[in-house]
Amino acid sequence: MDVVLARMRDLDRRLPADDGVAVFNRVYLTVTEALHRRIARGEFPVPRRAAVLGVRFAERYLDAVAAAAEGHRPPACWRPLLQYRRHPGVHPLQYALAGINAHIGHDLALAVVAACRTLECAPGDLEGDFDRVGELLVALEEHIREELMPGPDLLQIADPLTHLVGSWSLERARAGAWAGARMLWTLRELPELAEEFTESLDAGVGLISRCLLTPTGLTRAA
Repeated sequence: MDVVLARMRDLDRRLPADDGVAVFNRVYLTVTEALHRRIARGEFPVPRRAAVLGVRFAERYLDAVAAAAEGHRPPACWRPLLQYRRHPGVHPLQYALAGINAHIGHDLALAVVAACRTLECAPGDLEGDFDRVGELLVALEEHIREELMPGPDLLQIADPLTHLVGSWSLERARAGAWAGARMLWTLRELPELAEEFTESLDAGVGLISRCLLTPTGLTRAA
């Protein structure tokens, strides 16, 4: 995991603090560091299994950002965040949730399948690791809401933001990711159907991210 952590820390140093990708990267770096510590402390029954899942998961996000930086077309799920990352009417909380949505809604399912191929196992063998990583994602969402949620005074005039934040559910996204991983694993011998399913998943998650990034006109208080 040292390589993906180094790539996240490099982004944290290079990107402006108010860049939408930087907002998501900071909170994701925090949870990835926590995962690294938990693996090192032996909190996962099979450390290599958890590490492979964590690395395959992080790589999808990092590769999407790298693709955009190199002028290539990133997955549809990441395009809204990459396109709106400097929009003055988008609140930092929206950037963070859009990043989580893209990463869990699309990347997590593909990461599970990639980890299964690397480890030569089935998704069911990774379910416990999936659940433990999910606990960290819950902590990530809580951290985001605590750090980035506007104060009560601002929320009185931020009805659109309140509506957007309340319309997305981490638990539903995690459940969808697990179902998606099982489906892709089932379709592994049918590559055309697997590709069609992946493209549909990517587009659908991207649409949700675009909705989460609807400009509200509310900027974070100084």
